[in-house]
Amino acid sequence: MPAIKDSHIVKIAVEFVNDTQMYPQLIEFDQRQPLSAIIQNLCSTWGILDAENYALQFDGINYVTEKNRHEVKNGTVLKLRFSPSKTTNDILEKLKRGTHDEKVAVLKELQVLSADNTFALEFIKEQGLSLIIDLIEESKSEDRILEYALCSFVQLMEHGTISWDILEHSFIMHNVAFITGSSKPEIIQSALSILENIVQSSNKYALVEKEITLETLLKLLRDAARAQVQQNAIALLNALFIKADDAKRRVLATTLGSKQYRSVINSVITPTMGAEMAHQLYVLQTLTLGLLEQRMKTPMDVQDQDAQDKIKELRRIAFEADGIDPDVTARRQHGSSYSSHYKKLGFKCDINPAQDFFETPPGTLALDCMIYFARNYTQSYTKVVHENSCRADEHECPFGRTSIELVKVLCDIFRIGESPSEQGQEFYPMFFTHDHPFEEFFCICIVVLNKTWKDMRATTEDFVKVFSVVREQIVRSIVGRPASLEDFKSKIHTFTYNTITTLRQQERTSREECESTASAIVSLKEKITPEIRALIKEQRLGYLIVGTRFCKYSGGKRERDKYWYVRLSPNHKVIHYGDCDEKTVPTLEELPNKLAVIDIRQMLVGKECPHMKDMRTKKASTPLGFSLVYESSEQTTLDFIAPDEATFNYWTDGINALLGQPMTSKQQEEDFETLLSMEIKLRLLDTEGVDISKDPPAIPPEPENYDFCFDS
Repeated sequence: MPAIKDSHIVKIAVEFVNDTQMYPQLIEFDQRQPLSAIIQNLCSTWGILDAENYALQFDGINYVTEKNRHEVKNGTVLKLRFSPSKTTNDILEKLKRGTHDEKVAVLKELQVLSADNTFALEFIKEQGLSLIIDLIEESKSEDRILEYALCSFVQLMEHGTISWDILEHSFIMHNVAFITGSSKPEIIQSALSILENIVQSSNKYALVEKEITLETLLKLLRDAARAQVQQNAIALLNALFIKADDAKRRVLATTLGSKQYRSVINSVITPTMGAEMAHQLYVLQTLTLGLLEQRMKTPMDVQDQDAQDKIKELRRIAFEADGIDPDVTARRQHGSSYSSHYKKLGFKCDINPAQDFFETPPGTLALDCMIYFARNYTQSYTKVVHENSCRADEHECPFGRTSIELVKVLCDIFRIGESPSEQGQEFYPMFFTHDHPFEEFFCICIVVLNKTWKDMRATTEDFVKVFSVVREQIVRSIVGRPASLEDFKSKIHTFTYNTITTLRQQERTSREECESTASAIVSLKEKITPEIRALIKEQRLGYLIVGTRFCKYSGGKRERDKYWYVRLSPNHKVIHYGDCDEKTVPTLEELPNKLAVIDIRQMLVGKECPHMKDMRTKKASTPLGFSLVYESSEQTTLDFIAPDEATFNYWTDGINALLGQPMTSKQQEEDFETLLSMEIKLRLLDTEGVDISKDPPAIPPEPENYDFCFDS
């Protein structure tokens, strides 16, 4: 009878870091045995006397502790090296009394070790952080020492154990000096990261705002040879933007909208830029467009003289070509001309057009866009107004009403007023090409709307239908991120009403369900359903085998430039995972951590996940989280936050398939219906033109006799 396998014991290898002459040991790692005892046994075998000065380390940089020891699996290779306490003391000793080269060497090692939380806590406890701050503030420090010291400082602070408020004025000023005076990109990169964190997480925001000007950041963006420096410069700009009050935000936005700033920001937008750069540009765009929120949520005040003047100007620009002074006519006719002109302008309330701007959104933002169109594109504006004035009433496109609704649609498409999401990357380069991008975008769309209205021969009863088409025209045109407003203009003009109708018909045909209820087709569906389910399962597992890059989170907050990669082994038995960068796709052999599928007890999704507790306030992130619960009750969970809904659906479906449970995502149902519909249509190609009755044809009555005669 075979021996019963003990789930608490795993077989691993241990290497000795400090002496390559010693052969690695193959041991049985008992999860119930204290780590100190395991280390003592290893040291005894190698003849090491001071076992208390040693610790186990994973293949990366993390030390093995009582909290993470469950991550040690069969086949893991650990390293025996000096403990965090011993390593900390050695580093501090050399930083205090070592030679220049020794200091450089230990600082280079420190910037790597600082990423481990266990080591960082020990180093900070021994006042190591204060020593690093002194090195940074020391005016005689050489560039290499500064580079490694700054990087180590950033790594140590990212663990969140020390408040950014502890930093003194002199330290902040030194980092400002590094940005303006250093020529080494690594030093500038770390200094920018430090200042960004100070702005976000301390009460020293005002000092950074005072010392770091937009001109300084502009110079960095323009002259930096390293993309990471440009990325951190935009991140600092975003942090200053977020912390500023509304008045300062508007000054920042106006400055950024000037041509010289726009050209510099456009220069960093390249097809090869990384995911973090795309995220920072998305945040910057969201913040600048977010300044429209106040106007969007402000209903028009009838006592607002400026707004009243804008409405009068709309009327004057539209009808001055008539050769009539509207004000004189109005006085002569006791106001009747006002009403007729406002009616031609398409306002719902032609007696008092201000009432049209009471609804929020879009509030007074709609009036701002309309007057911008009238002032800057006067010919197009008057053409739109007069063309509709000449149409029959039932086919008139009301400029006022459609403009207000269009602004409302644009605010919804671009999510004006929403805070930037943690993982958003959807920015549009065209919004960095003009000082009034939203208004310019509106001007393009209102002309397209008028043309679409004519093409549809629409009436006011078709208002909703027209806007469903216009919305689709806009959404399809911004796919692919047009580089400029001119590119968007060219693209949206290709999506005419006829084109949209054709595309809709094609898509409807491609995804429509087989609505026939014929018993033969129902039977065919039942026959091929298992094949379709198996095909979807195969695709999901294939997706897991290719793998996905996930962002790392700590304390409910996304860690910048930190990712981990997860993929399934080709035999569907083991999930491999480990750290990675934002571009490289690691192989199975490069992923050090493993989780056997057989060791997964269940999967939790959404708010059931333990790591979602820190993110309850971020509603958008909650549905995209899922956790794998280990079979052993002593072990924790493997936690994920998917970058988008499609990835979430594919992974949760794949995990359910591995666990032998039904795939339940909405995407799975859509895929099933699409594939089933296509398969039915393919199998019925030979019956094209033949009516398939709902019920089988009735059997005719039997003949009176069976005496048939066939003439040859």
